Amino acid sequence: MKFLILAALAAVAAADTQGYGAPPPRYASSEEIAILRNDFVIEDDGRYNFDAETANGIVVSEHGTPGLEGAINSAGSFSYTAPDGTDVHLQFVADENGFQPQGAHLPVAPEFPHPIPQFVLDQIAFAAEEDARNAKRPSSGGYQ
Repeated sequence: MKFLILAALAAVAAADTQGYGAPPPRYASSEEIAILRNDFVIEDDGRYNFDAETANGIVVSEHGTPGLEGAINSAGSFSYTAPDGTDVHLQFVADENGFQPQGAHLPVAPEFPHPIPQFVLDQIAFAAEEDARNAKRPSSGGYQ
């Protein structure tokens, strides 16, 4: 029993020294970033405009208007430099159709209808033939 307690304590101590729970190094910076612009205007009718820019190149712009049933329709953009140095620019609309982002960095689904691989067409044909054969057999009332 003492061995199990000692082993558990050793495991906890080893896990603690591995830095679990510590933020990743890129977030550990205590450097303060200046806010160059921070304009936020809310109108009495529910419209708003928001524009912000920081010294490290983050730029955000958004505007919104009241939508149906208390929802807010908004549109805007933001840009920043990713940790790998890539410039990221995203434009979006958020309305009754949901959040609709657009940006060169986002993955793109293949065009539809896309070509169906031959092995899939072969399997579909095989299943159709099998269904036709089974339709000609008398049913036993259960699974075939």
